[in-house]
Amino acid sequence: QVQLVESGGGLVQAGGSLRLSCTASGRTFSRYAMAWFRQAPGKERERVAAISTSGGSTNYADSVKGRFTISRDNAKNTVYLQMNSLKPEDTAVYYCAGRLPVIVRYDYWGQGTQVTVSS
Repeated sequence: QVQLVESGGGLVQAGGSLRLSCTASGRTFSRYAMAWFRQAPGKERERVAAISTSGGSTNYADSVKGRFTISRDNAKNTVYLQMNSLKPEDTAVYYCAGRLPVIVRYDYWGQGTQVTVSS
């Protein structure tokens, strides 16, 4: 079991940057593949970035490629999402999620943090 807590959301102007953090409880964080999802009002949840257990492999949605960077620090039980060149369409609630690599479904979710990008 792992519990996830996000932080770092807020209000930023278009073109600005934010860094989201997600800290996990427990001693087994390094066993979990992690991802960031987002959901805007009236839209489906979208996976924006994912990272492997070691951090050696990452994957991004086309909508954020080149602007967002996912990383992790297993010693600090934390996964990050650096968001640059933010656009109003990036406005959403952002969630971090974790799964064991042998399982496709993300079983562990944080409570979410609001990101609002003003034009």
